[in-house]
Amino acid sequence: MKRSEINALIRENIKWIEDKQVHLPPFAYWTPEEWAEKGHEYDEIRENMLGWDVTDYGRGDFRKTGLLLFTIRNGNLRRSEFGKPYAEKLLISEVDQLSPNHFHWRKMEDIINRGGGLLVLQLWNATTEEELDLEKDVTVRIDGRVTKVPAGGKVYLKPGESITLTPRMYHLFTAKKEKVLAWEVSMVNNDKTDNRFYEKQARFTQIEEDEPAEYLLCNEYPEGK
Repeated sequence: MKRSEINALIRENIKWIEDKQVHLPPFAYWTPEEWAEKGHEYDEIRENMLGWDVTDYGRGDFRKTGLLLFTIRNGNLRRSEFGKPYAEKLLISEVDQLSPNHFHWRKMEDIINRGGGLLVLQLWNATTEEELDLEKDVTVRIDGRVTKVPAGGKVYLKPGESITLTPRMYHLFTAKKEKVLAWEVSMVNNDKTDNRFYEKQARFTQIEEDEPAEYLLCNEYPEGK
């Protein structure tokens, strides 16, 4: 992705989030210059990869396959001083934009539609060989109700509705009708080691630096002063 595209997407979605009366923490708005002056008191943000995350999964077409996220809080199983056992993320899914099929080996997560259109998820169990189980029903909880979905079946979440995704449950999602503001509440998140994509692809985007960054992504912070 071009840096100019990332800058524009973050600007656009800050405005969209504000229009929905959602407020992000102060570090969401820090410039690279401000980050360069921050000391080690902010290492929890750096180490746990809080903040902006814009990815096209290496596909080169963000509007077709991609996701914009903001991690608000996250723990770290390797660092006891960052000992939260939970994480919280904001997810913005564009209409017909695919977030590709994947599961997590360890993380359990609730995905909540906080507003906009329909959030559509497609679900499968994983086999012991980490293939798609094309036969077995998927058992999930939707707002606390046990629900069975056929292999490859779809769940449609209206604003306010949520689903619990357990480890080794393949899922992909997109938005229908209009863009969706979604929320993830989960166990500790580790995007470097806990994502198993069904098709091989990059989790983080290669960036073409065609203009200066307006905001740093969660994997770009400088070391503390």
